[in-house]
Amino acid sequence: MSRDIDALTSSTLKHLRERWWNADFTEFLSETLQPRAGERILDVGCGSGTAEMHLGQLRISQVKLFGVDLILPRVREAAGTSRAHNVRVGFAAADACRLPFLDGMFDSVFCVAVLQHVRELATAVQELARVTRPGGRVVVVEPDNAARYFYSNTKIGARVFELATRFFAALELGRDATELAVGPKVSEIFTRHDVEPVAIRLFPVSLVRLGAAPAMWQDRREIVRGAIDRVQDESLRGIGAEYLQELDRYADEATAAGPRFVEIQSTMLFATVGRKTAG
Repeated sequence: MSRDIDALTSSTLKHLRERWWNADFTEFLSETLQPRAGERILDVGCGSGTAEMHLGQLRISQVKLFGVDLILPRVREAAGTSRAHNVRVGFAAADACRLPFLDGMFDSVFCVAVLQHVRELATAVQELARVTRPGGRVVVVEPDNAARYFYSNTKIGARVFELATRFFAALELGRDATELAVGPKVSEIFTRHDVEPVAIRLFPVSLVRLGAAPAMWQDRREIVRGAIDRVQDESLRGIGAEYLQELDRYADEATAAGPRFVEIQSTMLFATVGRKTAG
């Protein structure tokens, strides 16, 4: 894993598709979506095309894959990735809360680590349900960013994690942030939008650091300094400055420990599988 899941540099897990996706998850998604010849499958928040590349390599005959993402450069990258792997996919730039498709157009719809970044969570789920045919599958995979485990064998590690959580949570609050505990809540939201939850599967996401690599600390400092520089609120800047100071102390302790330094982070991805009801 990379710094993109680092609890000391962000309140949410970023770029999970590119950093975490593996063969086991591809198999799970294929078994869950149950793609058959002639069916249409939509990937909401396709990113750089990770899902399309993996699902396309299964060579399921005549399945029609579609992907949308809010960021146009990502859509272009996904299209390039699919062409490079000889996978035929239709792509478009679109908002998860305003999908440009007819009701019931798809046999299955899925999104991975997308709703954690969406403010209008219920609206997004409603859209996933709307474009899925009755009886079709809706699969949402989201982390529980509110329950991230952190362990360090240094004295200051726990204090640094506490400050990081306060600082980045305050940053997100200023941006009208989404709910951090998205993963555990998806099944309940499904029931309010004509999707019957049929299964939940948990996937662990972990980051283990043994030894204190200088580049890791430099990356962390740059991210925190950049976040502080973008903040206007003086009280929040104060929290950021305190956090940065403690982060430097943490780096010193870790460096002194050398190969004895241990840091472990983990959280869970909740894969919620639903079936679109007749409504």
